[in-house]
Amino acid sequence: MRSFQRVALSLALLLLPLFPASAKESAITIARSVSTTAMDPGFLREAATIVDNVFDTLVMRDADMKLVPGLAVAWRPLDDTTWEFDLRKDVKFHDGEVFDANAVKFTIDRILDPKANSPTLSYIRTIASVEVVTPYTVRVKTSGPDPLLPTRMSRYPTYIVPPRYVQEVGNDVFAAKPVGTGPYAFVEFVPDRHVILQANPDYWRGRPAIDRVTWRAIPDGTARITALLTGEADIVENVPVDLAPMVEQSPDADLVSVRNGGLTVYLGLVMKDAPLDELKVRQALDAAIDRKGIVDNILRGMATPKGTQVGPADFGYVDIPPTPYDPEKARALLKEAGHPDGFTVKMQSTHRYMKDGEVAQAIAQQFGDVGVKVDLEVLDWSVYTQQVPHTGPIFMLGWGSTQTLDADAAVYAIMKSGEPYSAANVPELDALLDESRSIVDPERRRSVLEKIQKVAAETVPLLTLYQEDALYGKAKDVEFVGRPDARIPVYEIRRADAE
Repeated sequence: MRSFQRVALSLALLLLPLFPASAKESAITIARSVSTTAMDPGFLREAATIVDNVFDTLVMRDADMKLVPGLAVAWRPLDDTTWEFDLRKDVKFHDGEVFDANAVKFTIDRILDPKANSPTLSYIRTIASVEVVTPYTVRVKTSGPDPLLPTRMSRYPTYIVPPRYVQEVGNDVFAAKPVGTGPYAFVEFVPDRHVILQANPDYWRGRPAIDRVTWRAIPDGTARITALLTGEADIVENVPVDLAPMVEQSPDADLVSVRNGGLTVYLGLVMKDAPLDELKVRQALDAAIDRKGIVDNILRGMATPKGTQVGPADFGYVDIPPTPYDPEKARALLKEAGHPDGFTVKMQSTHRYMKDGEVAQAIAQQFGDVGVKVDLEVLDWSVYTQQVPHTGPIFMLGWGSTQTLDADAAVYAIMKSGEPYSAANVPELDALLDESRSIVDPERRRSVLEKIQKVAAETVPLLTLYQEDALYGKAKDVEFVGRPDARIPVYEIRRADAE
């Protein structure tokens, strides 16, 4: 009974702001194109935009994308498979629970637990165990040499969570009412409407300048821009490309553009399903897509056609040209594969990316032009994330490596067979992907990462389309600059009326 009362009390307290607002509160509203579904950083199926402001990682990236201390003040390799982290002292979670080495171990262990089925496991799969050395020292052991271990500690799923609170309320409640050590504390979550956060006055980096932030879900692009231009929103994500000129020309708002700062959009292929198990069929679909036409005519040049999932800023990037648009070749390949009359296939898409509805329709038409009849199904994002990539057999998804700036994050999770987000099955790629994670020497590793991209271009485990530019709109009095890692750290945002 007492345990139940403690949980009930915790939940009741979380219905109120954890910290009082200042006398003259500085607040901003950020409009998003998608509704948040959950905020447990260990089990995310969406961008970490909000949880990035509630939680901290051991390692952070500064404005120049360099790794800098976060909840860890220092780290070092002890041998090829052991890293030691010295932790920051006198840090507390928003509910008062103390941050220490046990919290780090608990955070990582709950993701590594096979029973948890975490969709983000692939990011830290190389970790074998976490050992508490002292209350403020941990050792992370990997199954083999892993030069990216510090980078893996700078993104989800390694945002540190409070053991006591998670164990008391359970994963489901924690996902809806999160508690972290970050600059902002949870106040309220209304699904499909908003998430409200309040500044943490005791944040170890200092109190944030913005006291209160509301993340509003406004799926309709026109409504998002209207909210910006009327002052209902101060920052908007995912400015629709056809409305970007309106923001640029507004006396009350600015357009913030980050070239190649968005996701790389692709069509996933469930390779176990015929006829997508045939290479020539996949090559035919690849050649049937007019990427340049889509970028120029639908996306208005605010994306870059790609031949690789890896971004230009990523370690290991190799410039692979996008597959040329060649419907004649596509028809010939289908004929060679034994499908002279084409076939019918189901394709799924959602409302998440730049003009994705129009893009999906255009691709369906282009497939139809070579004889592949598409049954297009458009699902709500909250439903879509629960199904992809297990249905399809063709599905649209965006992926990025912006938080690690390394080719591994761009390819491993979506090309390695058996990974939660992968529908691929190419043994040669599997071997190379695993090899890349066992090499410490940077140049040898770069060579393998480049080979992975070349083999992917030859074997076509998925159809890379283009990398979006990141487009934001902001009010004139808000100081906000888009980052290459696609994060929106409210801690770094200022506004003219803030004291």
